[in-house]
Amino acid sequence: MSAEPITVFLKLCAAAFYGVSSFFIVVVNKSVLTSHRFPSIIFVGLGQMLATVTLLWVGKACRVVKYPDLDYSMPRKVFPLPLLYLGNQMTGLLGTKKLNLPMFTVLRRFSILFTMIAEGILLNKSFTRSIQMTVFAMLLGAIIAASSDMAFDSLGYGYILTNDVLTAANGAYVKQKLESKELGKYGLLYYNALFMILPSLAIAYFTGDLQRAIDFEGWSNGMFVFQYLVSCIMGFVLMYSTVLCTQYNSALTTTIVGCVKNILVTYIGMFLGGDYIFTWTNFIGLNISIAGSLVYSYITFTEEQSTKTPSSNTETKGKIAV
Repeated sequence: MSAEPITVFLKLCAAAFYGVSSFFIVVVNKSVLTSHRFPSIIFVGLGQMLATVTLLWVGKACRVVKYPDLDYSMPRKVFPLPLLYLGNQMTGLLGTKKLNLPMFTVLRRFSILFTMIAEGILLNKSFTRSIQMTVFAMLLGAIIAASSDMAFDSLGYGYILTNDVLTAANGAYVKQKLESKELGKYGLLYYNALFMILPSLAIAYFTGDLQRAIDFEGWSNGMFVFQYLVSCIMGFVLMYSTVLCTQYNSALTTTIVGCVKNILVTYIGMFLGGDYIFTWTNFIGLNISIAGSLVYSYITFTEEQSTKTPSSNTETKGKIAV
């Protein structure tokens, strides 16, 4: 098998791995926070950070993974990713709790626009007209759906739009850090989580979130405990799959794969959680946004291969790595 098909295969596998991971963590988090009514967003995030640090520490001790040892220069090397990671995680969990899954997923489409802007600023990328038009279709569908959202929650909308901005910035910075090759993907994952554990614990303590989590009556429920543990492990899996997809593809491709994954979440979410209110305008808007996602995915996964020529090494305008 030639090197090029192997590369394409790895890119597709990385994208699929991220899509599946992103799908499962949204469903599990929705069940933990909404169905079981777990009161502490921060405690869920802490569990995911601890799982990430523990798994990677064990992996390094067993010589399965490698990443640089901690030194005084590490905060500078990894900054601002830990702050973006914490903000991204918390706003995502808060949005998951506040909104029904269909609206949560459709509002996540705005992360694509913000990612395009971030990649343009940080990585000097530009995009073809066809890509711009499909992104416009996705955003138009999201706006139509939001205009008829009978379960409108302004705070939830604010959380998700903030999450979109942080997702875009995080993706672009991850790509930038990976290209510098100082930390590698495991180093980024490990130190992102490590540097945010104590600040998150302090926030949980002073806001009373920690006590509410300890006092939660559901700890005696085996199904809740199982789903909470799955959420913690999936937090690590999602972080790893995000970095892997961004490494083999691009920050924008990672974002769009997440949005395509949301097709399943959108339809399943109409029945899961019990907080979706059907209206035709909302339903049509959701489907316009989904159609835009599908067309965009087709363009990004075919344009790269059809335009790959010997001269493409010097011509990057409008190309998306997939």
